[in-house]
Amino acid sequence: MAIRRALLSVSDKSGLVEFARGLAEAGIEIVSSGGTAAALAAANVPVMKVADVTGAPEILGGRVKTLHPKIHGGILADRSKPEHLEELAEQGIEAIDLVVCNLYPFERTVSHPSVTDEDAVEQIDIGGPAMVRAAAKNFLGVTVVVDPSRYPQVLEEIRSTGKVSQATRRELAVEAFAHTSAYDAAIAAHFGDESSFPERFVLSGRKVMDLRYGENPHQPAAFYATGSRDGGLAGAEQLHGKELSFNNLLDTDAAWKLVLELPQPSAAIIKHSNPCGVATGSSLSDAYGKALECDRTSAFGGIVALNVACDRATAEAIAEIFTEVVIAPAFGEDALEALTSKKNLRILTAPARVPAEFDVRRVGGGLLVQAADGVDRAEGAKVVTKAEPTEQQWADLRFAWTVVKHVKSNAIVFVKDGIALGVGAGQMSRVESTALAAQRSGGRSKGAVCASDAFFPFRDGLDAAVAAGASAVIQPGGSVRDEEVIAAADEHGIPMVFTGTRHFRH
Repeated sequence: MAIRRALLSVSDKSGLVEFARGLAEAGIEIVSSGGTAAALAAANVPVMKVADVTGAPEILGGRVKTLHPKIHGGILADRSKPEHLEELAEQGIEAIDLVVCNLYPFERTVSHPSVTDEDAVEQIDIGGPAMVRAAAKNFLGVTVVVDPSRYPQVLEEIRSTGKVSQATRRELAVEAFAHTSAYDAAIAAHFGDESSFPERFVLSGRKVMDLRYGENPHQPAAFYATGSRDGGLAGAEQLHGKELSFNNLLDTDAAWKLVLELPQPSAAIIKHSNPCGVATGSSLSDAYGKALECDRTSAFGGIVALNVACDRATAEAIAEIFTEVVIAPAFGEDALEALTSKKNLRILTAPARVPAEFDVRRVGGGLLVQAADGVDRAEGAKVVTKAEPTEQQWADLRFAWTVVKHVKSNAIVFVKDGIALGVGAGQMSRVESTALAAQRSGGRSKGAVCASDAFFPFRDGLDAAVAAGASAVIQPGGSVRDEEVIAAADEHGIPMVFTGTRHFRH
């Protein structure tokens, strides 16, 4: 069906004038309103105002412009039904064959930290979604475009045939429904209470990129951003290196979340979503060097995260071994020079913050949704033994407690002088995790502190930690055998701290 009339009303005016000029040159009448009409008129593109079509002025400060039968009748008329076309003629309504519309920038507005409810409300588009949904519903006869990147394709089809193919119209309609759905999801998320769980949990994502592959090369994958891209990996920029894979991003996310909770300067090295090296130091290169010494073997092919700008000394040290990804808030020019000598090394920068958001995981047929495991530096922890931690032990206990939060359970971490010496992750027995952490420490755990992500159900786990050299222990407490475990710590003469908070990470 030939396109004779188009309605253009866009917030994102990228490519608008060139597209509209192409439509006009193809003999298509253009109807528009508000800022879109003004932009076209200023560019000398022939345009008819919506008010001239409807015979009604824009009212309520522009809140009502296109909500009129002469607009929606023109969009919704079923071209295959003669009675619809007769009714249009009777009412003096001309059909609208092409709707080009994208919505008010709600997400961009609410991402500003000082946004008010009044600001947010004014960015809730009413007429736009109504037009988009109407056109998408009627895709058998109407073309709807919500993404400016589609303009060249649509214009090419019109120039070639005078119309847009049904296959393209269907594809564009799907995009349109996704556009309005994501818009409503953003509004619901912004005004919702993040501390409660609504009866309907709405989640939408905007594709950031296609990935090299998923967890395995035979699995296609893509990365989607939810909400505004002002924090976390959704706000990252790749400066260098190969395309990212699913596993690259999963591990980088784990590294970034960990390192941002640590004191500056610190470095974290992640392998298969678990830390294999974590340390803070007098300088960033010192922190990275200490982190690397935690487990040089596992660090090969790992992910490095830094919580301050990367300098040349640190970059040169990172470049000495095979690394998949390095992420930091910034990179000095000389640091980039050292790192980009590695052709495949992926270099990412990201805002030094992690958005506060629900933790969502998929299970067969549904979603598991929980509040994020917030930052916990062991404030409020209490000593439950006769022995008290020294000042240095307290510092290491807090550091260990932060690190163990980011280790897959059952998790045990040995720390000394701000260095994670041994990490035991993902074992079915806490005693086995303790043995693994001790083994990975390479005998350096003597005098270290030990963190356990959950309580010791029996004294055997604590005994194993002490046998490995633990001089102090931090754990949540809460076992029915707490008294037995406390007595064991007193028997060994070491201090033990209860946090009252568990840090399972499955």
